[in-house]
Amino acid sequence: MEYVSVGRRAVATIVDTAVLFVFGYVVGLATGGTTAEGFELQGAPALLTFLLWFVYYIAMEAMVGATLGKLLLGLKVVKADGSPMDWPASLIRNVLRIVDGIVLYLIGAILVWQSPRRQRLGDRVAGTVVIRRSARAVEAPVAQQA
Repeated sequence: MEYVSVGRRAVATIVDTAVLFVFGYVVGLATGGTTAEGFELQGAPALLTFLLWFVYYIAMEAMVGATLGKLLLGLKVVKADGSPMDWPASLIRNVLRIVDGIVLYLIGAILVWQSPRRQRLGDRVAGTVVIRRSARAVEAPVAQQA
């Protein structure tokens, strides 16, 4: 397994942030929270948006092994032994995203730089790692001879 460090993970996070911005804007449109300058969410719409963001990370990583940003960058999250992600690991990993994300993910970045397996706090507690998706060789069908 090839563990992924901060650079590619940061770009994936930027992509995911753009996706989540769209979620927020859609909630703003649906609840009247849009303005000419953008959108502003308060109260229930803000809570709904936060929950959508949280579910996005947990569900995408539990079901696909990656968010859209990670998919785009050729990354995936697996358990430390290489087995596929599951719901409990994804939940733990993403609850701790709150801590890892402090000061624009500086906490997470420092932990990744200090880890031989490039794990942030959420990865360490959940027993997960972020790796490059391996390119699977596609075998050409063997032509049958007559």
